Amino acid sequence: MSTKPIGIFDSGLGGTSIWKEIHSLLPKESTIYLADSKHAPYGERTQEEILQLSIKNTEYLIQRGCKIIVVACNTATTNAIDYLRENYDHPFIGIEPAIKPAALNSKTGVVGVLATRGTLTSSLFTKTSALYAKDRKVMEQFGDGLVPLIENGKINSAEMKELLHKYVDPMVKADIDYLVLGCTHYPYLVPQLKKILPESVTIIDSGYAVAKQTKAVLEKLDLLKLNDTPPKNLFYTNKDVTLLKSLMKDYEDIANFSFLEF
Repeated sequence: MSTKPIGIFDSGLGGTSIWKEIHSLLPKESTIYLADSKHAPYGERTQEEILQLSIKNTEYLIQRGCKIIVVACNTATTNAIDYLRENYDHPFIGIEPAIKPAALNSKTGVVGVLATRGTLTSSLFTKTSALYAKDRKVMEQFGDGLVPLIENGKINSAEMKELLHKYVDPMVKADIDYLVLGCTHYPYLVPQLKKILPESVTIIDSGYAVAKQTKAVLEKLDLLKLNDTPPKNLFYTNKDVTLLKSLMKDYEDIANFSFLEF
């Protein structure tokens, strides 16, 4: 089992930000990444739709022999991971907005959270926020329109700049010192956000924490790949392979990209 791949799925290309963190921490591991771009963004779908898509993605990865499943999507985690853990024998790693470290380290007492509608309206986010940020002002903002722009290669477009100003400027005026990115697509917006935010604002996401948790679970279950056989990194998308490749251009020599109808 230890030589089998890590399975990772997301509602599109954003989870590649998680893949990069996992690969950096666990370079010997083989991976299979599933980008369900055809159905992105999950954050605008019903809970039942999100659940059914998550089940389909999970079963595909299990059929491909994955030893662990990383749900590299905040919306899928908050809406489906409990069901997945209850109904499949595989270990699952989820992801949720890093509200805890932001709230604990905030000096101004004001924290911004930019996330999808599906994440911010979930019971899991509500519970986490109430637990760790009860003494903080949390400014929640739906990132409507951001994922489609990223999925269509418009990260640096005028439309993106306009939306980010619309969403983030009120947070700056309210004196946030942390901005939590609650969607795995959003780390690709960090260069844009740094142009908008003052240097006093720290941008935080969950990528490294997810990679650490993945390693910890693999160690606990004796599933770490310890031999030096070359890893295989497979990427599947049901939309634009070219865009996926462009986001992963620094890894083209170690990855295989394919279109998959699913």
